[in-house]
Amino acid sequence: MKNINPTQTQAWKELEEHFKEVGQFHMRDLFREDPGRADKFSIEWEDFYVDFSKNRFDQKAQSLLLKLAEECGLEEAIDSYFKGDAINRTENRAVLHTALRSLPDAEVMVGAENVIPEVESVKKKIKEFTDEVISGARKGHTGKAFTDVVNIGIGGSDLGPTMVTDCLTFYQNHLNLHFISNVDGDHVHEKIKNLNPETTLFVIVSKTFTTLETLSNATTVRNWFLRSAPEEVVAKHFVAVSTNLEKVQDFGIAPENIFPMWDWVGGRFSLWSAVGLSVSLAIGYENYAALLEGGRKMDEHFRNSSFKKNIPVQLAMLSIWYNNFFDAETEAVIPYSQYLELFPTYLQQAIMESNGKSTDRNGDPVNYQTGTIIWGEPGTNSQHAFFQLIHQGTKLIPADFIGFKKSLFGDQSHQDKLMANYFAQTEALMNGKTEEQVVEELKAKKFSSEEIDRIKNFKIFEGNKPTNTIFVEKLTPESLGKLIALYEHKIFVQGVIWNIFSYDQWGVELGKQLANKIISEFESKDFENHDSSTKKLLSLYKN
Repeated sequence: MKNINPTQTQAWKELEEHFKEVGQFHMRDLFREDPGRADKFSIEWEDFYVDFSKNRFDQKAQSLLLKLAEECGLEEAIDSYFKGDAINRTENRAVLHTALRSLPDAEVMVGAENVIPEVESVKKKIKEFTDEVISGARKGHTGKAFTDVVNIGIGGSDLGPTMVTDCLTFYQNHLNLHFISNVDGDHVHEKIKNLNPETTLFVIVSKTFTTLETLSNATTVRNWFLRSAPEEVVAKHFVAVSTNLEKVQDFGIAPENIFPMWDWVGGRFSLWSAVGLSVSLAIGYENYAALLEGGRKMDEHFRNSSFKKNIPVQLAMLSIWYNNFFDAETEAVIPYSQYLELFPTYLQQAIMESNGKSTDRNGDPVNYQTGTIIWGEPGTNSQHAFFQLIHQGTKLIPADFIGFKKSLFGDQSHQDKLMANYFAQTEALMNGKTEEQVVEELKAKKFSSEEIDRIKNFKIFEGNKPTNTIFVEKLTPESLGKLIALYEHKIFVQGVIWNIFSYDQWGVELGKQLANKIISEFESKDFENHDSSTKKLLSLYKN
């Protein structure tokens, strides 16, 4: 990929000039002047309709943003991304979570090897294992069918599967899924206290099988299990997703119950791999395959669509527009589905771990803003919480609104109320409420002139708050796959434009190293090699 400082491009300079005009626009005026604006700034694709017309930009700004993408070599970067080039250069790795959802006859090369046959082999193994557990053919050591599955992992080995199974609760079968991630002992003991070891299957997910949190939790769970079972039956209740065959087998897991991972799949994008085994167990392999198919379809859309009609490209460039020109520091993701409660949380890792970088691809400090802060909660709950800040606060917070035309249980009355709020909020954020409108409303309620003068300013809404509306036919495994892949590709585009490496995460290492050092110091209680604040805190903890 080209190493280009975006601020040095011609498009960036033109955007800075154009921003001086656009920054003063109000979207009310843009819609009034152009009745066809919604058609110009929307994309209809399969079961997705994405409306980005409620943004503080015009056609010239859109053209310049796409020109920036071209100048930064986005087209060539996309080609490298899908071909398997080692675009994660600090670790000399390809970035190929897209290969995990490719068609069986695809060819994706890592070095001289086509990885698709091995990917298909692992999918076949996931399917066979899933079918055996769900049907009851695979049983625990006392001959009882499994009723519960516990996924033990952290980071991408937890957030992805947890989010997907939660989003697809409607499609879950009889198995009860549980997730253990935090090294907090209260967390693991709370999760296992009501489980029956005879009917519980444990899935340990750790690429290296050395991650502190995961191995600590797995060991605690194993010891709990062995209180009521002999050691030789560990193999019947524990499986692993890992690359470290030796350590996995030392733990007591049978070689045939090890599902491989690859170093060309980053942890936060690994739910498409065998890390998704818990997802497959929860919703059945057919639904898991539909999730993969949705991801694949979004891959094709991203790879083959023109930038102007490319959903991830358009959303990524708008995010850059606000981050780098409006100085907006955060973005909200508001799903109007309780099922998607964990989706913003998942995106926090995917986006902030990927693009939270201050060193460019040349190894130099960046002189512009990179990653955005992501947050959000489902509507309508969020309307009764932080929407006050978005509507009338002093901060500009672009927001993505995600909604579904059809509900899953078919309760149309509830769905109408939910979606009325979904549509109303983006309109309200765009239009706001003028002083004239406030005064008319208060007059209609028979307020006196004195009362109107006293209260009117508190009821004015500036509006002009940008939103994207992602409107999907129905929440299905396939549509969720498309949605996840959409944001994955948005991350990629932003990283290309910002000239950073999105697929390493050195920023998580330092704290881990210091934690290991402190653990070794707990026994000796020698805390002298710390600053005065940390030393005092450690002394209070251990004395």
